[in-house]
Amino acid sequence: MKIKVQAKTSAKVRSLVYNLLDVFQKIGIPVDGTDRKVERMAKACLAVGKIKKSFAEALSEENDGFVRTRDIISFENENYGEHISPGSYDDIRRKDLKLLIEAGIVINSSSKENQATNNPSRGYALSKSFVELLYSYGSEEWDMRLSEYLKEAKSLKEELECRRNLMKVPVTLPGGKRISLSYGAHNDLQKEIIETFLPLFGFGAEVLYVGDTTDKFLHLDEKALKEINFFVLEHDELPDVVAYSHGKNLLYLIEAYHSTGEWNEIRVRKVKRKLKESGCTADVVFFTAFETKNAFKQKAKDIAWETEVWIAESPEHLVHFNGYKFLDIHK
Repeated sequence: MKIKVQAKTSAKVRSLVYNLLDVFQKIGIPVDGTDRKVERMAKACLAVGKIKKSFAEALSEENDGFVRTRDIISFENENYGEHISPGSYDDIRRKDLKLLIEAGIVINSSSKENQATNNPSRGYALSKSFVELLYSYGSEEWDMRLSEYLKEAKSLKEELECRRNLMKVPVTLPGGKRISLSYGAHNDLQKEIIETFLPLFGFGAEVLYVGDTTDKFLHLDEKALKEINFFVLEHDELPDVVAYSHGKNLLYLIEAYHSTGEWNEIRVRKVKRKLKESGCTADVVFFTAFETKNAFKQKAKDIAWETEVWIAESPEHLVHFNGYKFLDIHK
């Protein structure tokens, strides 16, 4: 697998990263994140094994190879051309090493000893079986070692896929059709929008589009959108939920705010321009949905005028940013 590795990374380390990613792919470790995320994961793994020049240097749990997150940061900075802040040890644990620990490639010392999670002596090491696999990379024994390794360790990719399927968020659309959103706080809020907000304020609206983190076009009524001359759905500013009330000729563009995505002035302006260009025949209302009042307070200053806000924890109320259009309809 070829990713864009940081330019300051040496040719030797770049080769180690590419070879390690090749190993990851062959044993089923998902490497489908951003280039930087994948690079960080690979370098963290190399640092845990104290690998500088070749896989032959790799140390395992049996070689007293446990290292702390701070040591991993120092090792990466000194040997891989990184400039990671010493205070970023939580990122190492929660982001860079998370999948590797779940896959059993990296061993957490707390799983072998009775240690508290905040014990400063906690550390990480490569598993013995993974190190032995690395030793054989590029040799005549590689295929045999890989086959043996795969027999012992179930593909993390398959395991994660099973887990994702078990944690799907079921949603019932107004017409009765059922869809399943992938697990996550953002999609929990989309479920609230469809099953709580629209029955209260949607005037019998039908859901014409729902996007998902794993499937951008999870639900799409292309015919209905064309009938009101909605713009092409590949557009970058597409919201999470699009719904349409035939009785009121009202088109709802709804964004489920989690960490980004509120309807701000610039975004609203872009979408209005696209709607004008496409000749949309519906009256459009922009809604930003928040899970809690606290989440709304943090973004209130960024919400565009002439838009609406709905808060899931207070479902029967709306916040109007001079939203005269929607208020007039309710008179």
